[in-house]
Amino acid sequence: MRDFAGRIAVITGGGTGMGRELARQLAAEGCNIAMCDVSGGAMAETKRLCEAGGMSQGQRITTHIADVSKEADVVRFRDEVERDQESDRIHLLFNNAGIGGGGSFLVNGRDEWERTFDICWGGVYRCTRAFLPMMRRADAGHIVNTSSVNGFWAFIAPDIPQTAYAAAKFAVKGFTEALITDLRLNAPHIKCSVVMPGHIGTSIASNSLKVQTGNQGEEITAREIELARKRLAARNPDIDKESDEEIRKMILERARHFLENAPTTAAQAATIILDGVRNERWRILVGRDAELIDELVRKTPEKAYEPEFFADFAAKAGWTVGR
Repeated sequence: MRDFAGRIAVITGGGTGMGRELARQLAAEGCNIAMCDVSGGAMAETKRLCEAGGMSQGQRITTHIADVSKEADVVRFRDEVERDQESDRIHLLFNNAGIGGGGSFLVNGRDEWERTFDICWGGVYRCTRAFLPMMRRADAGHIVNTSSVNGFWAFIAPDIPQTAYAAAKFAVKGFTEALITDLRLNAPHIKCSVVMPGHIGTSIASNSLKVQTGNQGEEITAREIELARKRLAARNPDIDKESDEEIRKMILERARHFLENAPTTAAQAATIILDGVRNERWRILVGRDAELIDELVRKTPEKAYEPEFFADFAAKAGWTVGR
């Protein structure tokens, strides 16, 4: 599928980050877009940006409120896509929605852990189940599942646990690789790819807290501060001495750092992903840091979780522990 014009693409997490940039670039090529997100305001901005880039006659961009961790939301999203796109088939499915949180299996609460897992893995599973029949009716299809470098390296820094996100991203990677044979045997006109980004400049750091707490506003809530304090405790035993205002500043600074100091922008990531789809690559590493981690983990897998391994990688990739 080298030409996206006239196709229908479904994108989860289309309100910000890579989802927004995938929508913008696909729309610019004449692709019809159906996106979902938990934030209607964010999707409205994505749609505005797509339309500002120019639209062909009859091209459709539809937005749908849906939480991919909920079966009922996903089924409703699928039904709305069929209705609003006026088609019983789609061609591209980008399972892109994801959040962070639940890093520690021992310290973080079960609700936060399972919320992260249910979105990052459960969303991929539910949306693939829901949209696969529509894709089977099409003449060609491609499923694109966003994993992460944490899908083959369950690490982010020596003093930051990463269990929920990494477990989910490992599941996404394994599922996509298993789909290669399944699709070849049972739906050979459908391809699949697993996307493994490194540090991409997105709003995931700030969005994750909002999704975890159900906050749709701009202000940081007391619950967000509580969750952030728990995460910071692993690295700073004296964090309880910090005021709520200081924690709020730390949240904002982490979000700013993650967005602005990334080696790869969301737009660059979307371009790499779409090039991978055109070339039917089943494995799409995004960013030089992702390529470097992949190389180092394969070279010395038994050292991958040692502090010295991280220090060597971070120095080469320009990562900072503060990410």
